Amino acid sequence: MEFRFAAVFNRSLVVELDSDTVYRLDEPVEVLIKETGDSAKERNHRSKACPVTARTFRTVKNVFSIDSLAPGTDYAVSVREENGETVTKEITTKPESVLLDVRAFGAAGDGVKDDTAAIQAAIMACPPGGTVWLPAGTWSVTPLFLKSRMTLWLDEGAVLLGNTDRTKYPVLPGMTRATNEAEEYNLASWEGNPLDAFASLLTGISVQEIDVIGAGTIDGNAQNADWWVDHRTKRIAWRPNTVYFAYCRQIRMQGVTVRNSPSWTIHPYYSDDLGFYDLTIRNPSDSPNTDGLDPESCERVEILGTLISVGDDCMAIKSGKIYMSRVHLRPTREITVRNCRLERGHGSVTIGSEIASGVTDVHVSQCEFDGTDRGLRIKTRRGRGQTSALNNICFENIRMNDVMMPFTLNMFYFCDPDGHTDYVQDQQPHPVDEMTPSIGRIEAKNIECTGVHASLVCAMGLPESPIDELVIENIRAQFAPKASRRTERPVMMDNFDPVSGKSVIARNVRRLVMKDVTIAGEDVAEPEIDGVEEAETEGLIFE
Repeated sequence: MEFRFAAVFNRSLVVELDSDTVYRLDEPVEVLIKETGDSAKERNHRSKACPVTARTFRTVKNVFSIDSLAPGTDYAVSVREENGETVTKEITTKPESVLLDVRAFGAAGDGVKDDTAAIQAAIMACPPGGTVWLPAGTWSVTPLFLKSRMTLWLDEGAVLLGNTDRTKYPVLPGMTRATNEAEEYNLASWEGNPLDAFASLLTGISVQEIDVIGAGTIDGNAQNADWWVDHRTKRIAWRPNTVYFAYCRQIRMQGVTVRNSPSWTIHPYYSDDLGFYDLTIRNPSDSPNTDGLDPESCERVEILGTLISVGDDCMAIKSGKIYMSRVHLRPTREITVRNCRLERGHGSVTIGSEIASGVTDVHVSQCEFDGTDRGLRIKTRRGRGQTSALNNICFENIRMNDVMMPFTLNMFYFCDPDGHTDYVQDQQPHPVDEMTPSIGRIEAKNIECTGVHASLVCAMGLPESPIDELVIENIRAQFAPKASRRTERPVMMDNFDPVSGKSVIARNVRRLVMKDVTIAGEDVAEPEIDGVEEAETEGLIFE
């Protein structure tokens, strides 16, 4: 089986198999990793931190990690299928200038001592190209701040555990006026606005070339704190993320588990050239606002092989609210999501609603959505502004299991204090002005949906700004049995009653194309189409 090295680090690799299966293989493959360097190189790199020169394991994942490697070392990686066919490729891990063990700086790793100062000292002492190593243990900390050109390695069994006392967390000011009185310096964000927020357990501000790797865990510990209590009230500052990168470049995360986040789990903000590989993100299903991975005003983001199971949207692609678009305009562009599994959550991959600077070029493929409320979820509203243009968004080769409402597009989303006003919710046309958002081409193809409840497609465009083009192609949907089918509201807007067994609801769409769409299930309603200028639904078949 052909494969590629999706990412290469100093002590790990990420492999992506060239498979057309969704997230995982039908049959496991055997992987052999073997060091191929000469004896001098072997002597130089043998240590307790990388004791293994060769090993074999089996996997069914399309994307997987190989950990505990030696830096600057040649390896041969072989993938063998059940039929014996084998492909071998060679790779050299990144070099490393020095390995700093946090225990040498006084960190205890006993889960009792506050290890913040010791680990922060190791980070600040790390030279370019160096690695800060957290071996197995529980490292109790308040927020740590990363620096450029370093690797943070959480080895297997290492848990970076968040302190539960919010008074020990520094506050990042949302916006600070520059000394010249003409500019602003933005540090923090809360739901699309530049508001004061607590620093995150891992925080990077204006840094670059950082890798966070390993089989360890970053635990926000929110279940043992008061972050989820009275969560809509600001206390000192707004709740922190667990991982936050603002105004950064060339940031990568590999292998780690991130869990129990106080709010959004991983939040890249105004950052470019980002990679997230083979991560596991878990928050309780009832934890508030605990989105999994939310790139906001970012460009060139790659998310591969990641498992997310959370209390809100699994992924939410954003670009701020109206103030940020007017003063610090930065669209989100070029987002790739592939071979991921997204569980529970309100939406599998959501776009919006903090989206005033727009989102373009999103490609989601070979993913498995399981038990989420919605699959593709787009949400915007009047007031996001004319720069809130969503376009060229493609979902393909997806398998949705027990996703109640696979495709939802909502331009009446009732968020924010004014969300239920007539301005936002009025379904009569309003003047098109600087506050009017737009949705361009949205495409979903080659998708299998089982366990549909409320509706397959629900698209609610604005009467003054219809959704430009919605293409649904090669879709097979199986509705849940009528006796067990839930009644839900596909889109969060006023004057829209909960529904059940609806095939397609489309209002205010310029062009709607449904090609090779098969819907199976008892008593599934015919499409309800209103305000659609051009509808091609001959390819819609009911079984």
